[in-house]
Amino acid sequence: TTQEERDQKNQEHVKNISIYEITDFPNHPFKVKMDDKMLETIDSVRDHGVLVPALVREKPTGGYEMISGHRRKMASELAGFENMPCIVRNLSDDEAVIVMVDSNLQREEILPSEKAFAYKMKLEAMSRQGQRSDLTSGQVDQKLKNRNVKTYGIEIEKKDNEELVFRNSEKTTNSYSSRKELAMQIGESERQIQRYIRLTNLIPQILEMVDAERIAFTVAVELSYLKETEQYELYAVMDLEQCTPSLTQAHRMKMSSQSGNLDMDNIYCILEEEKPNQKEKIKIPADLLEEFFPENFTEKQKIELIKKLVEEWYI
Repeated sequence: TTQEERDQKNQEHVKNISIYEITDFPNHPFKVKMDDKMLETIDSVRDHGVLVPALVREKPTGGYEMISGHRRKMASELAGFENMPCIVRNLSDDEAVIVMVDSNLQREEILPSEKAFAYKMKLEAMSRQGQRSDLTSGQVDQKLKNRNVKTYGIEIEKKDNEELVFRNSEKTTNSYSSRKELAMQIGESERQIQRYIRLTNLIPQILEMVDAERIAFTVAVELSYLKETEQYELYAVMDLEQCTPSLTQAHRMKMSSQSGNLDMDNIYCILEEEKPNQKEKIKIPADLLEEFFPENFTEKQKIELIKKLVEEWYI
């Protein structure tokens, strides 16, 4: 190819592309669900077409990779369209990750799991782009066994055997932290970003409970320190007993795990302890009533409806 052809290929341009030539972004952290908003998008695409072009990049092996526009692609397919307008942009892998995350973080409703994996992906991409790598405990050389080690002008303090805390040493006054930069960009504290990234250590079943608001965010962070096998045992107990741990109980399990004493019997004992605000509960197997509720009903809506019906019966 000539230099002119190469320059032209690298220029951003808009074109209609077959949706079958576009593959999803690898490990895309944002869910594309068939909900009310998707139904509205399908109707809009059917009536007016895709008004805002998606963003894609060319793949070395041919075809295109979606950066931003997964919902529009699904809506186009369900509306019966085979092509959609796309902006074709030349992006590196890390640039693509950052643009993908930024474009999706503008949404009004974002699940904890989506934030967790999105923050992790963007932070890692920012680090690879030449910024500092002293970001999360997972990215620090595990050979640093001393409590305080000075490296590259940054003093690293080991704390509670669970995280590494970074602070400027006397040698460095202008150290750059990608996590600080990310915190400024998205309006979250550095500590909160670290908590969200901890959720990526949860098994899928427990992470789904966090998204469904059955497990509180702070409790989920504590549970993220449990080993994978311990989490599966915990999930089995929660499913059998139809219960979830309090923050205090989650912290006790975390401490037991770190001391090597957490097993299924231990989990049972901790969860059976009465919580300070615990009240007597009536347990009804979900499958007994499931057929009477609409498919899109949440747990909260089901409880409210049952309460309303009981009140009407009592009157």
